[in-house]
Parts: sequence; structure tokens; C-alpha cells
Amino acid sequence: MTEGSGPYSPGEFDGVPAEPASGFAAVPDAFQRLWTPHRMAYIDGGGREEGCPFCVAPQKSDEEALIVARGEHAYVILNLFPYNSGHLLVCPYRHVPLYDEASLEEIDEIGRLTQTAMRVIRDVSHSDGFNIGMNQGRIAGAGIADHLHQHVVPRWATDSNFFPIIAGTKALPQLLGDVRAALAAAWPV
Repeated sequence: MTEGSGPYSPGEFDGVPAEPASGFAAVPDAFQRLWTPHRMAYIDGGGREEGCPFCVAPQKSDEEALIVARGEHAYVILNLFPYNSGHLLVCPYRHVPLYDEASLEEIDEIGRLTQTAMRVIRDVSHSDGFNIGMNQGRIAGAGIADHLHQHVVPRWATDSNFFPIIAGTKALPQLLGDVRAALAAAWPV
């Protein structure tokens, strides 16, 4: 429903008072703004630690690093800049950039941890599907190209609304620490 149409009075959007667009710094339009200042840490690269984050993370506590589970050759960590709640990364401990350079033991454990991650996410979050993949090299879209990592992104039938499609914005309903705690608690020992 658009502003001023239907049963609502002008200045309301689905019954919620709307901030007038004329007060925004940009050209006035019909859109409300969703401010996500925490994303600037990703955009400007600020706050990043020295060294490879996937090598540094296992040296921290699980809670501090957002690690969900640890194996012998690989571990599971929440993505700091998730596409959806529960977006996990499966990483080998060893600093290796490409899948074809990983050992058979690393490949096997990455596969087993990915399967477990899918089961746990389905149990905890009731996801309808998954996107699973690896971006190999910076040119292929790897944000951290020097350390192999596999994405496990839960998907729901209702996770694509107008935010990502029109506004290029994703609204996540859970804090990373809460997601990590729920997934870690459900992870089989």
C-alpha cells in the first residue's frame, strides 16, 4: 500500500506514521531509509585485525570469534557480514587459498561439517533450502581470497522481499551472538 492510498491517512504507511521524504538530505522520494551504520566496518575495511581472519579466529574463544564448531582439520564460523541469519563459513585451519590445494583430510572434513551445518540450521531455523559454495580467488568474488572457505547460506521461501531486490539491503532479524549460541547448542558432539 502506498502512502496516502487506501484506508490510511496521508503521512502513514501501513498504519505507521511516515517521516516526510522532504526532510532527507537527498532528492525527496517515496522511500523510507533503513540505516545500517554497522556495515561501514565492511565497506571501509576498518576494524580488521592484522593477518588472516580465518587464521586468527581459532586462536580466540568460540564466543569471541563466533565459532560454532571445531573439527580436527576445519571449523565452522558465522559470517560477520551474513547474507541471511545463520550464514556459516566452513574453513580449514591451514592457510590454503584454493580447493585444489586442500588436503584430502581437509576436503573430507569440510564436506562433513557442511552436512552437519545444514542439519543443524534446518533443526534450529527451519530453513527451506541452502546456497552452498566457494568463491575461488578475488576475481571470482572471494572477499578473503587467501584462505579457503565454503559458504553455507540458509534460505527461506520468504527471505526475498523488496529490501534485497529493490534497495540492495538485507534486514537480519537476529544478532550474530544469539545465532552462534543457538547453532552451537544444537551442534552434535
